[in-house]
Amino acid sequence: MLGNMRNRFPKLYPILDASIIPSVGRAAFLQRLGSELAQAGVTLLEYRNKTGAESELKADAAILRAALPAGQVKLILDDRADLIDELGFDGVHVDAGDVTPAEARRLLGPERIIGTFGGGAALVPGILDTPADYFSIGVVFPTRTKQVTAPPIGIEGIRRLRAAAGPDPVLVAIGGLTPATGAAALAAGASVLAIAGAIFRHPDPAAAFRNWLAELD
Repeated sequence: MLGNMRNRFPKLYPILDASIIPSVGRAAFLQRLGSELAQAGVTLLEYRNKTGAESELKADAAILRAALPAGQVKLILDDRADLIDELGFDGVHVDAGDVTPAEARRLLGPERIIGTFGGGAALVPGILDTPADYFSIGVVFPTRTKQVTAPPIGIEGIRRLRAAAGPDPVLVAIGGLTPATGAAALAAGASVLAIAGAIFRHPDPAAAFRNWLAELD
């Protein structure tokens, strides 16, 4: 399955962390943001909300699903495999402390996208034997968006993990990337780049996404 997965993933996808969403005018902000990102060419987006109430998560997700049309944009939810069907999302990203990729696959079936952490300094033992569609690797460079304790792996770390994984698994590089280092990450063996702060700390996230695409091409 994994060998055929690469075609399902764009070169670049944003991770929208709920911490950047304003509490005042939240719905209007998300509606506008989702529409602009869809127009900018986003085809895969992950929504992450680790601290909000479930009601907030569901409300945000409903707006994102409406603003990012199902036939055009795939939506990944962080952590909550149990909510994917209810929210009409396309997949889930699970890490340690969540359900396992195997449990998520049993819950969601063969068509949904399942991602998990693949490794940093080295691949997580046995991770390639799990039924995940993609494996995030990193962090590549220091980042303010995600709390991590392990040191960044750098471009050389991507090269090392690709050599260990072989050619087929989808490896998603994450952490502190810029367009220049993102291009180097792809050249070193990353299949996909996931970006959070580099897009959503920009005053115009859709324009930032377009700039990334232009730089990477």
